[in-house]
Amino acid sequence: MTSEGPLSDLVVLDLTRALAGPHAAMMLGDMGARVIKIEPPAGDDTRGWGPPFIGADDERESTYFLSANRNKESLVLDLKSEEGKDLLARLVARADVLMENYRVGVLDRLGFPVSRLHELNPGLVVLSITGFGHDGPEATRAGYDQIAQGEGGLMSITGTAQPTKVGVPIADLIAGMNGAFGVLAALHERARTGRGRVVRTSLLAGMIGVHAFQGTRWTVAGEVPGLAGDHHPSIAPYGMFATATAPVQIACGSEGLWRALCAAFGWDAAEPSFATNAERVANRDALITRIEELFAAEPAEHWLAALAAAGVPSGKVRSMDDVYSWEQTLSQGLLLTVEHATQGELRLPGSPIRFDDDPWSGGRSAHLAPPTLGQHDASIREWLDS
Repeated sequence: MTSEGPLSDLVVLDLTRALAGPHAAMMLGDMGARVIKIEPPAGDDTRGWGPPFIGADDERESTYFLSANRNKESLVLDLKSEEGKDLLARLVARADVLMENYRVGVLDRLGFPVSRLHELNPGLVVLSITGFGHDGPEATRAGYDQIAQGEGGLMSITGTAQPTKVGVPIADLIAGMNGAFGVLAALHERARTGRGRVVRTSLLAGMIGVHAFQGTRWTVAGEVPGLAGDHHPSIAPYGMFATATAPVQIACGSEGLWRALCAAFGWDAAEPSFATNAERVANRDALITRIEELFAAEPAEHWLAALAAAGVPSGKVRSMDDVYSWEQTLSQGLLLTVEHATQGELRLPGSPIRFDDDPWSGGRSAHLAPPTLGQHDASIREWLDS
């Protein structure tokens, strides 16, 4: 691995906008790839997604855009103009990866079908992210995260009184992760064959891909899962419990942990109705009541200490400010400091990947701030002419 990261020999063209594609490109940028974000004259849509914004009105940046575009350069291209198309063609010839998340057929209409991309560069790996897949009866639908969370079933198992979306755009983020993974697989194959290929994924595919045991409850057992709320549908006790102050979470993922919990609280682990996990799941409401009646006597800190002493996995429900000041977060290099072109020093969440010889998350020795619109127009054009 070089000091600039394991992907430092790659050039990635990021034609994506919003979140799924930008997240995929950012993952490669975190690992050292040179990511050129190609933006229309008006910029990525997320530059206007706020509040919150930071900076003066003439230099303002949305925190949404900042979340998905570190370690990139920005080049403004009007792909409806001949000049823009000519410049993109030159970039394609020099690139290793092109990422796009247009609606199906848009890139073709701009004059860059896959056949032409591979004429320009036979080794190019193309990532195409759509909302519902590139073919099938609903291929032309636009992809928006909350719609995909609902259509892909995730909302039907999230929440208590009614279906609830996840608090981040999880369909976008998972599609981005899947896309980055597919790109790396295609690049590995290219090392053997010398040829690139098209990697396709979608927000719908990402949602179905994370159904895990909830999916097989239906496909194998014929059960339609319902709202899971704050407790695991197949394990008990495994969930969130009220105390005299704040809630605590417990994860008794084995019979041994159940016995440890009972020993700590003076309960009989073999008591009828609770002796096996299947019985505890069947009698979950009674078990929750028993635990919360006990926990009502003391604050959360008391029970967290008692559970830790017993060796039972447990934890807080932290607010975002608490997470980013937590020593464990900081120890993992998950908070980066970058120097922004107009906003000065910024703190950003870091990459979730860390290498054994690197104290910080991501593979780069230094991380780049998200770019201002067109910040690298001149330097990229100079590179192309070199």
